[in-house]
Amino acid sequence: MAAQAERAAQAIKRLIPLFDRVLIKKAEAASKTKGGIVLPDKAQGKVLRGTVIAVGQGSRNQNGQFMTPSVQVGDQVLLPEYGGTKVEIEENSEYHLYRESDILAKVE
Repeated sequence: MAAQAERAAQAIKRLIPLFDRVLIKKAEAASKTKGGIVLPDKAQGKVLRGTVIAVGQGSRNQNGQFMTPSVQVGDQVLLPEYGGTKVEIEENSEYHLYRESDILAKVE
């Protein structure tokens, strides 16, 4: 299990988003209620939250200069229900690439 986690960490380090792209690890949906009832997959809500894992160098403005991204590695963000590109890095975790402009908000 530790070897698999190490391989996933190495894969993430090698994956560098380009321009205004952001790599996000989606939070896991709750599989149990507070009362302990196990929820089937259909009853689990859509995950609209995630953690920023890697950030590209930013988009270019009209003068061709890079604009600094507004999110940083480790930020918690709200995501749209649809969109992003799914990226296979490790089992049992969902990673997606989003454009920075697609991210709805940072959660503090």
